[in-house]
Amino acid sequence: MFISQQNTVLWLKKNLFSTWYNTILTIVSVWLIFLVVSGLINWSLTTAQWSVLDANFRLFFTGLYPLKYLWRTWATLGVIVAFSGLSWGLLNHQAASFFNARILIVLGIIALTCAIIAFPAGIQSSLILFGMLILLIVSAVIGRQIGQKIPSLVTWLPLMWLGAFFINLWLLLGVTSVKLDNLSGLILTILISVISIVLCFPFGILLALGRRSKLPIIRWLSIAYIEIIRGIPLIGTLFMAQVMLPLVLPPDIRPDRVVRAIAGMTLYSSAYLAENIRGGLQSIPTGQVEAAEALGLNPLYTLSFIVLPQALRAVIPSIVGQFISLFKDTSLLAIVGLVDLLGIAQKILANPKFLGRYGEVYLFVAAIYWLCCYSMSLASRKLENQTTHH
Repeated sequence: MFISQQNTVLWLKKNLFSTWYNTILTIVSVWLIFLVVSGLINWSLTTAQWSVLDANFRLFFTGLYPLKYLWRTWATLGVIVAFSGLSWGLLNHQAASFFNARILIVLGIIALTCAIIAFPAGIQSSLILFGMLILLIVSAVIGRQIGQKIPSLVTWLPLMWLGAFFINLWLLLGVTSVKLDNLSGLILTILISVISIVLCFPFGILLALGRRSKLPIIRWLSIAYIEIIRGIPLIGTLFMAQVMLPLVLPPDIRPDRVVRAIAGMTLYSSAYLAENIRGGLQSIPTGQVEAAEALGLNPLYTLSFIVLPQALRAVIPSIVGQFISLFKDTSLLAIVGLVDLLGIAQKILANPKFLGRYGEVYLFVAAIYWLCCYSMSLASRKLENQTTHH
């Protein structure tokens, strides 16, 4: 105990009070943090009216999805939780301690969150969320056991998640009365984000390879696309996709507004992703390519098995950063007439009963965005550690 306290004091002295100006900065920072946190807590307990969340809790997550088919949204969440647990177990099948202290703390926080949600969502929804937590743990244990018996199954995770995506798409849209344009709330935000991420990743790789191509036409077309798209604001790209995409398609084909929004998000993000991947490609020494050629590998094998895996591993943080940016940029969909999570918040605030409740609503929406983005960040760090160790 004494050694631990001594180490803490030494750490504080070294990192926070090493010099006189660091001491002043530490004191001022702590004072500002105290003012902000105390003011936020005081506002939350005395002034804020959280009834706006109680009355509209379902709208934030499922939007205007029909009540009689609401079980489909819970089934979709169950599929995501089950596959997340399986992936967790498969990726950690060699770990010495599966449920370490950090994991137990995270699970405890999730359980506490489910308990807090009981107040606005009702006891039934809270019990379902507790069931999802149990499903996560059980599927993780099963995934670890399967991973120990079949270690090669880890390489099939992308295909498993692709299958899960189509299952969820069938669950959400497998009803004749529910169309793509009828989706709203967090469901629409996640759907557009996931599809745009899946589509812009291979498109970005092709653009990065095209920009480094030795064929002038392919290289200059790739450069022109990247520079033009990066020079246009995202909202401009979204409006162009909404207005111009139907003009270049046959007259009898009119894609939904959601499809047009996905096209705009994909076209925009792939240009930025291409530059991130190009940076990874440039970091690979030319000696490795020459060695592969000396061994008799053709250019396709050299690119697929030597260059591209190393390049992608080197730029995982920037790629995931682009994915996080894409997820947050879906908040602009409200401008083109789609009712995403932010659009639902604006509709709720337009209700005369909830006028002036901007702080409560936008704080809740910000918490949802932060939770989703931080989960992506955690997953990227886990993936980065896995690829580094292997």
